[in-house]
Amino acid sequence: MTTTVSAYMDKIKEMSMLSLICSCFHTKPRPTGLVHYGDVEAQPKAVNKRASGQAFEVYLEVPADPAPSKPQIKTPLRKELSMEELQKRLEAADQRRKSQEALVLQQLAERREHQREVVLRALQENQSFSRRAEERLLHRMEVNKENRTVLLNALKQRLHEKARGLP
Repeated sequence: MTTTVSAYMDKIKEMSMLSLICSCFHTKPRPTGLVHYGDVEAQPKAVNKRASGQAFEVYLEVPADPAPSKPQIKTPLRKELSMEELQKRLEAADQRRKSQEALVLQQLAERREHQREVVLRALQENQSFSRRAEERLLHRMEVNKENRTVLLNALKQRLHEKARGLP
């Protein structure tokens, strides 16, 4: 209740003195009938009371008969297709489908061929890498064997020299 009274007090403060006096003389609410704006009729309807005043929804009604100067746009009727035309369209669609299938199959074949080439290249590179690694390993083994034989020969020679030097 206090909110309603305070809302009315705020509304009275906002209103001018003339409108306040006029509202006192005209206690009947204004009619909320149809309002005409050119060809369109507007009908306001009260929605709910708020603290700041009353809210409205406006429904616009279009006149029943359209203006004779504006022609109505009608969608053209579809013509009946003969069996020959339907057959031609069906054959054309079938040809498109077949060409698309052929294109897809060709792309798949190209992709498979590319994958095969990539796999073959990878196998060749792997084999060449393994072959080079084996060759390097064999070369190192030979070098190590030669170094061992040279080291053993040097040790044998020192032992012989020590054996000769001792009486």
